[in-house]
Amino acid sequence: MSRYSDLLKTPGVARIISAQLTARFPFGMLSLAFLLHIERQTGSYGAAGLVLAAMSIGQAIAGPLTSRLMGRWGMRPVLTVTLLICSAAITTIGIVTLSVPAAMAVAFVAGISMPPIQPAVRTIYPKMVNSKQLTPLFSLDATAQEIIWVIGPVATTFISTQISTVWGILVAVAFLLGGGAWFISSPELGRVRIPRSRRKLGVVLTRPPVLLATVVGFLLVGACAAIEAGVVAVFGHDGADAGIVLAIFSIGSIVGGLSLGHVPIGPWSTARRMFIVFAGTAAAMAMMDFWWLAATLFIAGIGIAPALAVLFAIVSASVKFSDTAEAYGWVGTGQLIGAALGSAVAGFLIDGNGAVGAFWAAGAFAFVGFLIPAVFRRWHPDLRGRDASPLPDTEPVTTISPS
Repeated sequence: MSRYSDLLKTPGVARIISAQLTARFPFGMLSLAFLLHIERQTGSYGAAGLVLAAMSIGQAIAGPLTSRLMGRWGMRPVLTVTLLICSAAITTIGIVTLSVPAAMAVAFVAGISMPPIQPAVRTIYPKMVNSKQLTPLFSLDATAQEIIWVIGPVATTFISTQISTVWGILVAVAFLLGGGAWFISSPELGRVRIPRSRRKLGVVLTRPPVLLATVVGFLLVGACAAIEAGVVAVFGHDGADAGIVLAIFSIGSIVGGLSLGHVPIGPWSTARRMFIVFAGTAAAMAMMDFWWLAATLFIAGIGIAPALAVLFAIVSASVKFSDTAEAYGWVGTGQLIGAALGSAVAGFLIDGNGAVGAFWAAGAFAFVGFLIPAVFRRWHPDLRGRDASPLPDTEPVTTISPS
């Protein structure tokens, strides 16, 4: 724990972590908020799934594009424009009664204009701390990120079920605007300039660790989103049981992040962490009981933050600094698509098979998320004894001296 407290004492670290988490908090709220809102309007989880799928398509297109634009136009201009457009689109879905096709169109706009906050902050981190502190910083950030992916849905569930689904969406917009303004105004954004990449868009995905992190991140967050939808389906829209179970899920992830964040990263690290997620999720399918779900999802949660920390570290250690924003754009796109599609697939399975269908989906996502890094472990960098700093854009040239 001392290494984490030392990190937070580093100038600017606590501020930039807090600002970016506040700005990204809605990313963990919106999938479930839209699911609840559209289902309540239409009476169909399937219709809600279509809206989420439209948003995910927009996110898929936007992630690497907006991240790459930060190297051309600068972080603040890109973040400001996307923040305003995205907030307006999300607000429209919340306060205007739309047909399903119209809601899909607006959701697509919201997705394609999602601010590239995660790529921005991942690019800033290596410039804020020394190389020995970088991997612990990724671990701390991944642990804190559970506020987004796990505690965010708890807040959404409580607000949407106890007040209204409209307020569930509007609270997300408030976090997006407030946190986005805080992050954009942070002095660290003015101190770091992302070099313009010399490579074509998408070439960074030919780096095996980047592709591995993108695919596994998609599957991990997809499993989490399906679990969240399943928990809501089990306990319904009323009462606090769903929120309590999801809170326990998040506590498991925080415990895992703080206890495993210092473990050296080897070729099997991602597979081992994803197996923990799969094991807990598979056990949860056995019984739709409050205490059983609380216990098994706590176990599943233990693997989440450590897995995310490994994914961030292997990307950072595998690309040049000018490519980091785009690389994290692809990883972020994978995670956001996973959140949307995990909820969407779970919604259709809930309609056809009941709440347990969502856990079938989550188990499938988590199992494939374990299988891929196990099979392709040769793609996984071995960072034991190495730091996770990005590769320099200008490397030394070996010369032969005359004899």
